[in-house]
Amino acid sequence: MIIDVHAHWGPWFFTMDVAEANLATMDRYGIDRAIVSATEAVIYDAAAGNRALAAYLETQDRLLGYVTVNPRRLREAEADLAAYLPGGRFVGVKIHTDYTGSPVGSAQLREALTLVAATGRPALVHTWGTSVLALAEVCADIPDLRVIAGHMGADGFRYAIEAANACDRLYLEPCWSHFPAGRIAEVVAAVDPAQLLFGTDATLIDPSSAFGAVAAAGLTGGTAERIAWRNAAALFALDITA
Repeated sequence: MIIDVHAHWGPWFFTMDVAEANLATMDRYGIDRAIVSATEAVIYDAAAGNRALAAYLETQDRLLGYVTVNPRRLREAEADLAAYLPGGRFVGVKIHTDYTGSPVGSAQLREALTLVAATGRPALVHTWGTSVLALAEVCADIPDLRVIAGHMGADGFRYAIEAANACDRLYLEPCWSHFPAGRIAEVVAAVDPAQLLFGTDATLIDPSSAFGAVAAAGLTGGTAERIAWRNAAALFALDITA
C-alpha cells in the first residue's frame, strides 16, 4: 500500500500534457491513493480550480483532494472550505506560499492556517530552506493545527529535522527535484517516524525521483510501512487497510 500525499491534477502552464496522467502514473509505480491539488487552483484561480477538481473527483475513487487556499483571498477560501471539506472527497488543504505571495511568516498565512485548524483537516504547505522553521512556530502557536511541510524544506532538510522536533503536529514529506545522497536516511534517523509521509510531486515530477531516494535510504519494517501509507491514513482519517 502506498499513499502519495503530494500530487497534482490538471495541466501545467508550460508544454507538458499531464492532464490525464494521474492514474496511469499511479499504476506505473504502484501508488494506491494520491491526494491531489488542482494545478489551476494552485497557480491561477483557487476557486475555479477547486470547482473543477470537485467535479473530477466524482468520477473515480483513487484520488482524494486538497482544497487549495489563497491566503490573500480569505473570504473565498472560507467559502471553499465549507463547500468541499464536508463531502468526503477532499481530505485536506493546500497552500502554496510562493505562488500566492504569502510567505510562511506572513499575517496572511497565519490567518489562513487558523481557518484550516478550525476544520480539523491537515494542511500541506510549500516550504523551502529556512521557511520550515517558521512553519513550526506557526503550528505551535495555533492549537489543533496539523501541517505537512511540503518538500520538507527541500535544500533545508536539516532545518526540517529541527522543525519536526520542535512541533509534533508538523509532518514531513520528501518530494524535490533534487535528492542529495543520504537526505532521506538522515531525516528518518532524527525525526519521530510518526511524522514522516511519502510524496512525489507528480505530475510535475516523475515519481521515480522520490521512489529512488526512499529506496536508497534502505528503510525496512514498521518505519517503511509508516512512511508508505500508515501515517497518511491516520493523518487524513482514511478508512484504508493494506
